Amino acid sequence: MSNSAISDAAIAQLFTDAHTHNGWQDRAIDNATLHQLYEVAKWAPTSMNISPARFVFVIGAEGKARLKPALAAGNVDKTMAAPLTVIVATDPKFYEQLPVLFPAYPNAREMYSKQPEWAAETGFRNSSMQGAYLILAARALGLDCGPMSGFDNAKVDAEFFSQNGYRSNFLINIGYGSVGSTNPRGPRLAFEQAIQIV
Repeated sequence: MSNSAISDAAIAQLFTDAHTHNGWQDRAIDNATLHQLYEVAKWAPTSMNISPARFVFVIGAEGKARLKPALAAGNVDKTMAAPLTVIVATDPKFYEQLPVLFPAYPNAREMYSKQPEWAAETGFRNSSMQGAYLILAARALGLDCGPMSGFDNAKVDAEFFSQNGYRSNFLINIGYGSVGSTNPRGPRLAFEQAIQIV
């Protein structure tokens, strides 16, 4: 296993040259790529390997029609046009999977199930990370992304998660971005503004 850094081109593809896209080419994402997207992202770390994120891949017209009423007005057109919209959600009972996911600590399930507020906070934090990992996996596979939080969580949860109790976190439009569908690069905080070294 190598510890060498990835290339400058790869860093640019994942971070420095990547933009949020708001427009999409009329180009579908094939089934193999959809599977690869998850297979790459699932290996990134979470606390105690809890892996609380659950993803709904909304692709077809029927699924988009179900999602549309929950979207903020400014997010409707770009979401309807995207070949894939991912609902990133949290399974609040993620701990039920811990006997399989984290067998090294046999009491992990009970530790979370007996502290629901802590479990909810931990699940939300880690599903957020997993959503970010999915963005990086998509970019690594040559796809573009447009993450969003402009939607009605309660409507999404009622429409998509009434049977399992999952809770929506955020949305990601994914596809092949069209030319001119990004905004100019926004500024970022300088090192000295964001970092403390102690």
